Amino acid sequence: MTRLENSAVSDGSRFAQRIRRRYATELAMLPAGLPTKADLSRLTETLQIAGHDLGTSLRITRQLTLERLVCLDCGGAADVSQVTGVMTGLAEWALDQAYAASYSQLASQYGSPQAANGSPAQLLVIGMGKLGARELNVSSDIDLIYVYDQDGETSGDPQGRGRISNQEFFGKMVRAMYALVGDSTDHGFVFRVDLALRPNGNSGPSAVSLGALEEYFHVQGREWERFAWLKSRVVAPAAAVGSATALQLRGVVVPFVFRRYLDYNVFDSLRILHRQIREHAAKRSAGRPERSNDVKLSRGGIREIEFTVQLLQVVRGGQYPDLRTRPTVSALQRLVQAGLMPQATATGLAEAYLFLRQVEHRIQYLDDQQTHVLPTEESDLLWIARSMELPDSSALLRELDRHREMVAQEFDALLGGGEPQCKGCTGKSKAEVYDFDATLDALSGSFKERIAAWRAHPRVLALKEESRQRLARLVHRTAQWVQDGRTTEDAAVRLADWMEPLLRRESYLAMLLERPQVHERLLRMLGAARWPARYLLKHPGVIDELADSRILDERFDPAVFEADLERRLQALQGSGEDDDESLLNLLRRAHHAEVFRTLARDVEGRITVEQVADDLSALAQSVLSITTRWCWSRLKTRHTEVPHFGIIAYGKLGGKELGYGSDLDIVFVYDDTDERASEIYSTLVRKLINWLTVKTGEGDLYEIDTALRPNGNSGLLVTSFEAYANYQQQRGSNTAWTWEHQAITRARCVFGSPELALRFEEVRHAVLCSQRDPIALLEEIHSMRDKVRSSHNTGPEWFDVKHSPGGMVDIEFTVQYLVLSAGRLHPSLLDNVGNIALLQRAQAVGLLPAPVGEEAAQTYRQLRQLQHQARLDEAPTQVPAEEATEQQNAGMVLWHQVFGA
Repeated sequence: MTRLENSAVSDGSRFAQRIRRRYATELAMLPAGLPTKADLSRLTETLQIAGHDLGTSLRITRQLTLERLVCLDCGGAADVSQVTGVMTGLAEWALDQAYAASYSQLASQYGSPQAANGSPAQLLVIGMGKLGARELNVSSDIDLIYVYDQDGETSGDPQGRGRISNQEFFGKMVRAMYALVGDSTDHGFVFRVDLALRPNGNSGPSAVSLGALEEYFHVQGREWERFAWLKSRVVAPAAAVGSATALQLRGVVVPFVFRRYLDYNVFDSLRILHRQIREHAAKRSAGRPERSNDVKLSRGGIREIEFTVQLLQVVRGGQYPDLRTRPTVSALQRLVQAGLMPQATATGLAEAYLFLRQVEHRIQYLDDQQTHVLPTEESDLLWIARSMELPDSSALLRELDRHREMVAQEFDALLGGGEPQCKGCTGKSKAEVYDFDATLDALSGSFKERIAAWRAHPRVLALKEESRQRLARLVHRTAQWVQDGRTTEDAAVRLADWMEPLLRRESYLAMLLERPQVHERLLRMLGAARWPARYLLKHPGVIDELADSRILDERFDPAVFEADLERRLQALQGSGEDDDESLLNLLRRAHHAEVFRTLARDVEGRITVEQVADDLSALAQSVLSITTRWCWSRLKTRHTEVPHFGIIAYGKLGGKELGYGSDLDIVFVYDDTDERASEIYSTLVRKLINWLTVKTGEGDLYEIDTALRPNGNSGLLVTSFEAYANYQQQRGSNTAWTWEHQAITRARCVFGSPELALRFEEVRHAVLCSQRDPIALLEEIHSMRDKVRSSHNTGPEWFDVKHSPGGMVDIEFTVQYLVLSAGRLHPSLLDNVGNIALLQRAQAVGLLPAPVGEEAAQTYRQLRQLQHQARLDEAPTQVPAEEATEQQNAGMVLWHQVFGA
């Protein structure tokens, strides 16, 4: 159908018709289009000039605004966000006016409220729920909490008489504001006001101090209140929005809502809350079946969309600050960006949310009632359908069912991890029938022996009964999987080893129960090698990465990683939480999660050893890049927006062979003519090294080794690029040693401008192409190899994959000799492509006879795999000599071919 004219469509609203009849002369006072705050201000002022008091003017303003929204919304000239935006603006405007009038009246009687030191005290009006999220519907009440910043008393009259406490003053303000906004008069109300969400509910004071609120959060704050405070926002007075007091309040609220660690305890809390809402709705509709079709509270309704979004926000918002947003639709997209929800799901939920909100508004347009229940009159249903471009009520109901079924399925899937609730005569649920002692008695083998130690363990005894039951259920499930062959007993024992130090962090028990697939993947990782268990013990929060099935099919993407960190930084900046400690922890959490993703793919056999090294090297380069940028942006002495600065990587990072826990061999250079450059970049490097190495509550990032800088540990921490180039190219009396030229064969620029990276490559090529005496070079490298080997003696019965004759070091030194002696004659050897490729190229250009180069390349790959697996198992990198005869022979043939002995 085509869009009807606004007036014709809105005629289906009985409320709009009443407004037109009663306020026929006032309707023209509101300018055409969506009402802005400026329009509302002028309208309220005009009504007051016409003789109405403030309360009446606000009420008439509200009625005219809603009549306008009926026309625009039902006529297709305003979408859901515009309608809710106008309603939110109306509430903010009304509260600001009520605040100013109430304060002025009370201050003239009692004086202004003050702190003990005489500074002014301030009351903040906190909008909760849909008001806080700027999603207010057209007939909604507003949930408010009043918080004042400081205790004290008022100044009294000019003679200092009539003083009252700040709490009393602000309590009077709350009542005066309610009279202006919430009382029903002959002109109706502005908004219904609900204060039930304040600390201690309706039994608590109407205004609470900020200190008392913080104490309440620590001592009494309940899980469901975290969902309520998620959408909290200062809405009045307008001057306080974004003020220091508002930021102070934010500093109290954020730690309460978003916990530092993954928080799966909220699943059970949300189940209980959701069940209570369903039971309340069922009681309300008992004997009144027409009340069961509630677009907000029924299955698949608006509340289930909100709960789905808020649950993921509360669980992960501590680690993903960009999830700390209030509006539902924008939060959905942020969940996608954080990898917590597929795009298709977010799109479906957003479409359902907008459709249900449109239906909700039309229900309320009918009679301005705070209801979400579909009308039963066919004429009303037909009007709703046609105002939404649907042909009839049947089409409306079909579309409604389609959206609600999708929502219900997603909601049930999210909350489906818990034990089914099956109450019997005792009122106990199935989740409570497990007993730790009885579960232990049913175990067997080494797993039972390991768990038996928990019977008297202080951490287990200190657990709340609910958590002891969770632990018993988790042990029971693990034992069942061992019995069924889904996991091994070794993995189960390692799980117990991992869990024991974490028993006080009860949310991890909840997480493994809520996510059986995480539990099973975790057991597979623990069963595959020992090092993953150690990593998980240091960084337990990363196990939630296992909840995403895509983790095994993807690879590290530097651009995505850096964009994600920048987005999280912006979120912290937006809330004023971007202090150094927050950024240090943000970097560490992101790094640990990426290492763990690579580790998961590694132990599952999804990527090769070379791909592991590539991804870990790319991660290190990204961390260096983003940490340098952030440090520079916070440097007080910086003299340009972009630093003229570079980082040269050597060793494993330079050769893209980084392993788990490898340190970084790096050199810092600058290319800046500013007279203060040396001092400025020295400050940057010290800050950068501190950010990379300092241990916080989230651990550290990397150990940094700068010994390869010019003049080693006695040299400057950061060098001008010109001095670095002269040192490497033997210009002047102070020049690089041969072993430093060996190191530069696998060096590369990992941070800096493209021009600086190109200049480094030119220096590197010049070094590698220098004319050298091949005999002297051979003797120097041979001597260096002997020194390295002398400190790693291995008996003849063992083969050390790295240091034994024919091992990795022999192969690496051979490649370095070939590059330094023949690079100028064979340019293909100059590329930093790794030892395997360089051996193959050396054979291709005739420096090695076939098949010596190819066999050495394959041997090097095998030795890397042996080394890698040994480190994952935390085992020595030595194998019985007879098991590595073929590899050792290939390495020694290569060495003898080049060095002759």
